[in-house]
Amino acid sequence: MSRVLVVGGGAAGMFAAITAARDGHKVCLLEKNEKLGKKLFITGKGRCNITNACDMETLFSSVVSNSRFLYSSFYGYTNQDVIRFFEELGVKTKVERGERVFPVSDHSSDVIRAMEQEMKRQNVKVRLHTRVTGITVRDGKFVQAELAGGEHICGDACIVTTGGLSYPTTGSTGDGYRFAEGCGHTVVPCMPSLVPMEVKESWAGSLMGLSLRNVSASVYQGKKRLYQEFGEMLFTHYGVSGPLILSASSYVGGRLKSGELRLEIDLKPALDEEQLDQRVRRDFEENLNRQFKNAVGKLFPSKLIPVMVELSGIDPEKKVNVISKEERLGFVRLIKHLTLTLTGLRDYNEAVITRGGVNTKEVDPKTMESKYIRGLYFAGEVLDLDALTGGFNLQIAWSTGYAAGHGIP
Repeated sequence: MSRVLVVGGGAAGMFAAITAARDGHKVCLLEKNEKLGKKLFITGKGRCNITNACDMETLFSSVVSNSRFLYSSFYGYTNQDVIRFFEELGVKTKVERGERVFPVSDHSSDVIRAMEQEMKRQNVKVRLHTRVTGITVRDGKFVQAELAGGEHICGDACIVTTGGLSYPTTGSTGDGYRFAEGCGHTVVPCMPSLVPMEVKESWAGSLMGLSLRNVSASVYQGKKRLYQEFGEMLFTHYGVSGPLILSASSYVGGRLKSGELRLEIDLKPALDEEQLDQRVRRDFEENLNRQFKNAVGKLFPSKLIPVMVELSGIDPEKKVNVISKEERLGFVRLIKHLTLTLTGLRDYNEAVITRGGVNTKEVDPKTMESKYIRGLYFAGEVLDLDALTGGFNLQIAWSTGYAAGHGIP
């Protein structure tokens, strides 16, 4: 039996603590907040998207950074294992659109409570309001954790699950990166990910609150396409957000540091330009004597109409029956290529996760143990791992937390 310290009481930390305790170790979980799972509480808009019920190929393809590193941990504790785990703890689950898995109750608090009760059953000692300030290593082995106020807690192993930098109000302030660097690890530069993006065009702000469904979004750097996906997006006072945009930020965020990128929105992806032109002509024929601004109501949400009319360059007062073919085809191209200039990412306060973190090349993928320090383990968002929205990032937390907890001899 080893004495195991877990630093951080989020998803990965609680899961690692439960796993290590079930394996017969004496576990103490140290959390600087007043309660456990503060970030977990707000995931999935408070509903907690526990995992994704997709097949393994989709699971791996949804990981943006270092998916190969997760081979052992994903297969060692799968998404189906996670579902069974919570079902056995009394948290009934359901699968929604996109294979997203939620508790039937739609309450993240039920997920946290179930894990707290399981830790209690497994005799995990939980210390709240306990801030770890450093880690002591001697002769290449973890020795103790140093606490604010000068206290030290000795242990045979330490699992660092302090999260990243996203949502700092939940306590994610990068402590684990400092611990890792102090032990000789390198930390891949961090940036917000799964985060809304800002745009140059002022007209986007006039659409604040407008949600577009079933559209296609593509991001380009010059002629090179960096991202393309179909789904839902949202306009904000500063730019764009929503699932499509958050996912795009994972792929293109780093490129924004070197310049602006081009976002093209296809408002009618089910139609090619010829089919869309036929549709527009039908709408025009039904409104021959109406003004252009009053003839496109069936094409767009009402809030979008004045913007599309202005961007088209066609006189809003112009009668539909005198609009030229060239003007009409230009309008069709606008609908298929509504363009915005991406200028930057929002900050960590709005980011779902952090991209970057402890270099995975310096961590054993089977056990999450440091390759430099015996008895030191990392799990969850503190590692340089990130994925798309849909429960994939929590699956990373569960699988790496399990691998760390189970990897302690």
